[in-house]
Amino acid sequence: MKEVIRLNDIRKSYYLGRQELPVLKGINLLIAENEYVALMGPSGSGKSTLMNILGCLDSPTGGAYILNGKNVSNMVDDQLADVRNVEIGFVFQQFNLLPRLTAWENVALPLIYAGVNKKDREERARIMLQKVGLSDRAHHKPNELSGGQSQRVAIARALINNPSLLLADEPTGNLDTKTSIEIMELFGAIHEQGNTVVLVTHEEDIAKYTQRIIRIRDGVMESDSPPDQKPLAHKVGPAI
Repeated sequence: MKEVIRLNDIRKSYYLGRQELPVLKGINLLIAENEYVALMGPSGSGKSTLMNILGCLDSPTGGAYILNGKNVSNMVDDQLADVRNVEIGFVFQQFNLLPRLTAWENVALPLIYAGVNKKDREERARIMLQKVGLSDRAHHKPNELSGGQSQRVAIARALINNPSLLLADEPTGNLDTKTSIEIMELFGAIHEQGNTVVLVTHEEDIAKYTQRIIRIRDGVMESDSPPDQKPLAHKVGPAI
């Protein structure tokens, strides 16, 4: 079993003057390759802080974070940026698409930072848009796309560098119920292709699409278990 994520006694504190405000109080977690995990917790639980650490957007105060065999706990910002570009694909609630770029240009953007030539960028972005069912929207800009289409573009962009980890933060938060189901079916197809997916959500119905739910409360892991009940299957949208 190949490990993608190993957290050993991860702690995170913030400081208000001399007062220490502990947010994460010793998180131990192992996520293997091709797991599909939901991370849940109420507001103030430490869920968002943990997500930022998993995504190498922040560093822990104590403990060790091993990502795909690399200890990223004490890396400086430039090193963390390199890890994010190679190892992690991000999908956000707000899509975070650049408004002046077309769908394929948004998808191809990480390849520019990776030094891929223009011809290969165009081809890889075209293939990825096809996989998420948006070949006919390649030259549309974000304001010409629906919310669901915009999220598909964001997912294609997150996958373009073939990352070790796909990290999705409330990916259905801005979508209606029907579109949310379509996006979760797409995540299921992505997982079935061998990707490791960690989904941050506050919605129980969304978490039930995953294989494993980790609940955080007051900075500690409250539980780690399979969903109580899987949602009904909805065969919508293309398969990855």
